[in-house]
Amino acid sequence: MTSVLRMPMTPLSANPAASDPNGTLRDAAARVLFSNWTGASTVPSHTLYPHQWSWDSAFIAIGLRHLSPRRAQRELESLFGAQWADGRVPHIVFNPAVPLDAYFPSPDFWRSTTAGAAAGAPRSLETSGIVQPPVHALAAWLVHQADPGASHARGFLTRIYLRLTAWHGYLAEHRDLGGHGLASVVHPWEPGMDNSPCWDGPLSRITPAPASSFRRADLTHGEAADRPTDMDYRRYVRLAADYREAGYLDRAADHAFVVEDPAFNSLYIASEHALGAIAEALGRDPEPHLTRAKELTGQLVERLWAPKAGLFLSRDVRTDRLIHDRSVAGLLPLLVPGLPSDIVGALLRTVSGEHFGLGSTTALVPSYDLLGTAYDSSRYWRGPAWFNINWALERGLRQYGATDRADDLATSVLASAGASGFAEYVDPYTGAARGTTSFSWTAAVALDLLAAAGTGRCPS
Repeated sequence: MTSVLRMPMTPLSANPAASDPNGTLRDAAARVLFSNWTGASTVPSHTLYPHQWSWDSAFIAIGLRHLSPRRAQRELESLFGAQWADGRVPHIVFNPAVPLDAYFPSPDFWRSTTAGAAAGAPRSLETSGIVQPPVHALAAWLVHQADPGASHARGFLTRIYLRLTAWHGYLAEHRDLGGHGLASVVHPWEPGMDNSPCWDGPLSRITPAPASSFRRADLTHGEAADRPTDMDYRRYVRLAADYREAGYLDRAADHAFVVEDPAFNSLYIASEHALGAIAEALGRDPEPHLTRAKELTGQLVERLWAPKAGLFLSRDVRTDRLIHDRSVAGLLPLLVPGLPSDIVGALLRTVSGEHFGLGSTTALVPSYDLLGTAYDSSRYWRGPAWFNINWALERGLRQYGATDRADDLATSVLASAGASGFAEYVDPYTGAARGTTSFSWTAAVALDLLAAAGTGRCPS
């Protein structure tokens, strides 16, 4: 892989200056990904997140495909090398060379090789026991399209397709806890938007773990004002420990936190469509995937659409009630093909309306309602804008014909990514960097949008 590390930063088009003068932003983004590469995968950040994360690797692969399709394939293959026998893809794959105290919860908390044995955890790798959004099939399809010939020669699609179908099978078989087809999340870390105000209600039922039972490592490298509170963490630890004690067996566990999240399920649907494309490329029948995508879309609308709010809401499965907090998760169904036109129209109005302000008060879409009482422009998923989410929204806007807004959003993502030093997330009003910098998925989605701008088209 040494040759990849030394590869020249060649322009993506005959006229790269139109979108990236002198290619400096592309070069800088490439340096972030190369510096965060560990030999088999890419860490989100060497300080805050020194292991491999599930949905991070999917976004990273989408960006890496523009530098090295082979390395992008390896990114996904490395992650799926830690897949459990029941099909789940754990949200963290731990690097044994990293000291235990560098990140919490560490391998000795999750105890996957022992506590997860009944669920089929790998015997030779330490992982977490929870999952993250299933964006991987979409990533795999985009990676394949970067160099179809080399992908076919390596058998990449054939191998990853079997892994991906097992992953989606796990969600369908083990995570339909509401009984209507949608996948449920059983921990706030699973939908990826860890401390969203949407989880405050369900979390209030959780007895916090004792403060003395763990030590947070994130505050060593991050500002306390940017991170979840200690009380949030105590509840996260309690939920994870209870799941571990149940052997990570979904049907056997008495989940205190069970939520149907629109972003998680929208990425599930988009990836089911991608699985259909992968199946067709392999000469297999795409219909099972397209049928599941259609059924999931119907349930997404039936269970989570809130016409008065103008977006999709999360549902607390324990109470079978919608959670009436507006989050960016409720806009991500724009990624789903074939939504009813009235819903699309409402979503397009909401994304630019007073609650999210795209194009009027904000250049990037915030993670939470600007008018919400829990809005915080600095604290993690309670308001700041995230680059991977804005990348997904750019695709959704473009899919439904809002081309001008998609172009403006892409321009804003690139400008903010560069100006912030590829920050983890930013203040949606000022663009001030929050969290850590040199963050991998920020660099990755910037590379993808630069490639699109350089060729005069949206990413395929």
